[in-house]
Amino acid sequence: MKPQAFDYIRADNLAEAVELLADSGDDARILAGGQSLMAVLNLRLAQPSVLIDISRAADLNYVRVDKGHLAVGAAATQASVEWRSSLPDEVPLLAQVFPHISHFQIRNRGTVCGSVAHADPSAELPLAMLALGGEVVLRSRKGRRVLAADDFFQGMLMTARAADEVIEEVRYPLANPRHRYAFDEFSLRHGDFAIVSVAAVVGPDSIRLAVGGISDRPRAKTWTRLHGDDLASAINDFAWELGARDDHHASAKFRRHLVRHLGSAAIERALS
Repeated sequence: MKPQAFDYIRADNLAEAVELLADSGDDARILAGGQSLMAVLNLRLAQPSVLIDISRAADLNYVRVDKGHLAVGAAATQASVEWRSSLPDEVPLLAQVFPHISHFQIRNRGTVCGSVAHADPSAELPLAMLALGGEVVLRSRKGRRVLAADDFFQGMLMTARAADEVIEEVRYPLANPRHRYAFDEFSLRHGDFAIVSVAAVVGPDSIRLAVGGISDRPRAKTWTRLHGDDLASAINDFAWELGARDDHHASAKFRRHLVRHLGSAAIERALS
């Protein structure tokens, strides 16, 4: 299929994008990399009358350290973050995540903010944001607001972004020197959507495990530093809480098994 006819407008900066979106309302969509959006448009799962292209907005194309976070602007590509030489020291979990995201051609064009905005429950970047306790910065004509990842993701392809808001940037907390991080996923082929993905953050007194690919959005659970059977039992309980279902990719039983296996392995890898 092909998308419904729409008007295309290129915004040269954030202020222009905000005004265009405010004027167009529910009938507009923001286009950055387009790697998720164009597929949705071609299937006519979304039928906007206006596309506002921010891909060449210079004031949104940045990746920088700011107040304890790695801030990524809405026009910054995934590759611009992935190939940042300091990334393994700044946000080591992201450095582990990027090789699992689709293929390098997609990452060369797709944006970090676009993946977060799309909110696919199998996507790696929203999962990493939730695991780390990241933030989403939203801008509209009324001003700016900042939402925690746990408040931003609300369901399958659903977020707390209002129709007149642009995602200005996303923020991933910088590595805590007392914490360790690990990521893993299982997919049918490299580059496919994850059947189950996990991200572990282990601190001196806590263990946090985030899981994607099962619920309608990424989910996370934090425990005190459990060990042995106590940790295995906690992960098993979490696997059941996620509400896995059978589909043509995998059974609910297999998904729960993956949570237990990948979750335990990721935590162990972070601990070691």
